[in-house]
Amino acid sequence: MKNLYSEDAFTGLEAAIVLIAFVVVAAVFSYVVLGAGFFTTQTAQATVHTGVAQASSSLEIVGNVMGIAVTPTANRLTYINTSIALTAGGTAMDLSQMVISYSDNNGGRNAAVPNSTSGITDCIGGTILTENHDQADNQWCVSQKINTVGSDNNLLEPNEIWVLSIGMPSTASINQKITVNLQPSVGAVLPITRTIPGGLTAVQAIY
Repeated sequence: MKNLYSEDAFTGLEAAIVLIAFVVVAAVFSYVVLGAGFFTTQTAQATVHTGVAQASSSLEIVGNVMGIAVTPTANRLTYINTSIALTAGGTAMDLSQMVISYSDNNGGRNAAVPNSTSGITDCIGGTILTENHDQADNQWCVSQKINTVGSDNNLLEPNEIWVLSIGMPSTASINQKITVNLQPSVGAVLPITRTIPGGLTAVQAIY
């Protein structure tokens, strides 16, 4: 009796199944590889964009940091004045989002010095510019804005210089090293480390 089943037919079917399996596996593998490649590319782009934003959003100190002692005989600073500006090519920065921290080697610590005017506005009397320590200790405000023609807002813009007045706590006494960190919402921290001299006058540069 003639055999109705062909071994060649079974071999062809098996080869087709194996081929289809290889095609499916290859397609899945390709999808995974492409997906990983796209993810890596997006991560690299995000890293580049973040790096550019960080590099283009940096502060710098302009001139000296001045220490003011309203009552020099108290042997402590009342506040410091520091002028800041954007680095060359920097983009405008919203300083209402900036966090200022303070520390010294006399035990003084403040992780978030509050703004005394509840926003970026000019300093007002009765706050950090006086020897009223209950209000003055560790607050800050903007004493002056320079080159802000037609742009009186919260943004520190290119070519502008802002003078920040930062109130000092009672631990900011003579011969103490103080550190004030300016942390904008985007960009690197600007640390200001100075040593208060052993003798104080009403106004002096501190180094």
